[in-house]
Amino acid sequence: MTFRVDCLLTTAGLPLFLVDIVLDVLAAVEFYKEGSYLCLGVLLVLLIGSSVLVQLYSWLWYSYDQFEMRTRVEESAKPGLGVLHWVQLGIYSCCSDCDSQEEDTAAFLNQDLSMLRIIETFSESAPQIVLMLTVLLQDGLRGVQHTPLCTIGSLSAVAYCVTTYHRCLRSFLPEKEEQSILSSLVFFTWNLLLLAARIVALALFASVFPCFIFTHFVCSWLLFCYFAWWADTHFMDTVGGEWLYRATVGLIWYFDWFNVVDGKTRTWAILYHCWILLDVSVLCGLWFWKMSWDPPDFELSRRQAAVVWGAVVAGYALGLVLRIVYYTCFHPKLNKDELRGGSAKMLADEVDSPPDDDDDGGRVMFRSVLRTSTGPSRPPLCNKRMKKLAENFYSSSADGAEV
Repeated sequence: MTFRVDCLLTTAGLPLFLVDIVLDVLAAVEFYKEGSYLCLGVLLVLLIGSSVLVQLYSWLWYSYDQFEMRTRVEESAKPGLGVLHWVQLGIYSCCSDCDSQEEDTAAFLNQDLSMLRIIETFSESAPQIVLMLTVLLQDGLRGVQHTPLCTIGSLSAVAYCVTTYHRCLRSFLPEKEEQSILSSLVFFTWNLLLLAARIVALALFASVFPCFIFTHFVCSWLLFCYFAWWADTHFMDTVGGEWLYRATVGLIWYFDWFNVVDGKTRTWAILYHCWILLDVSVLCGLWFWKMSWDPPDFELSRRQAAVVWGAVVAGYALGLVLRIVYYTCFHPKLNKDELRGGSAKMLADEVDSPPDDDDDGGRVMFRSVLRTSTGPSRPPLCNKRMKKLAENFYSSSADGAEV
């Protein structure tokens, strides 16, 4: 049942994807008509750069699998797969054959698609929201009657993507209880609060210091890339692919926490959120200082600016409180042995040759025979790369610390 719900959520995302494309085109046309060529250039860089990044990951994963196709859609596209990636149409067609494909194959591809969506969200959607809010703030919030609803909708879409990714990782939990609606709602809410506070703080700063926002991003991204390298991640199968992944992690960390470390990460998460909370406070503080001595053309009192500053910081703090509530009451905690199936009723034995050492953590598939009272059943597929991320995300250490 959980898989069918996740597959339905994935399929429901297609209309949203098409709507997003239409809105992107309309935004580009609007910038062009207004003569905002700098904003138009930034928007095009975000759109094209994000698409190229996603296609690059898709191509690398296909190459790691030696271009083995699992669905009819992939088989039909195989002769022109390279061309499709060049024209930015080569990502996995995951749920197109959900009814005719075996459930584990669809789940396998759905896990890849959820990762691609995360990459696209934080390389395109989140920066684009910052750009749009910045333009609105610089224009004096013209059309403010529509701005709050559109902004909340865009932020909700980003939080929704993070939530569906979280649900996808749950598929690796052996004998898991189905995730309740309340659990997903709490997860969605605290992510929405954290993302909203971070993105609004960046937009406020960019509206008064548009040149320095690029410096802030580059310096923060380089710092996060360094920590991703220091964490010694093992996600891709090649050295170049792993460096691409670490650069992508640095980009995601600029907006939101993303667990990539094997082992206890409570300290990592605390340090990250303390740093982002400090950064949000400083960004809003600089915006308040600029508004105090050089106010814009539109009316905004010193008290109103102070309220905005406090609301953004308080929103991030409230998100952290809800995050603690989630991990205390709703987050499943398993040790590594349980997560890998040590306590599951079904015993898994590998029947194919084991993966090489340099494939550890990559997108290598392995088959296992599930021993039951009636004999061996059909061998399922397992996405080892995403399984490793799930182990990092869900397992707990002996002392109960989140990892």
